[in-house]
Amino acid sequence: MELLEWEPKLSVFEISDKLDANFKTISEHLRRLTLAGLVAKFNMGSEVEHNLSQSGKYILKFLRTLE
Repeated sequence: MELLEWEPKLSVFEISDKLDANFKTISEHLRRLTLAGLVAKFNMGSEVEHNLSQSGKYILKFLRTLE
């Protein structure tokens, strides 16, 4: 989620490259975060971009207060 905060509008491929993680794993995590309302998807031509939703921003801010 922090990656999407710093670099909004990333595709699954870009996220998996930046995190050096498996594409399928990232895709599944993004699917669950989207279902929870923490990540929003936007169709940009043939790509799907991901961004933090407003709820995602609030949750991330809250989690930082717990650190």
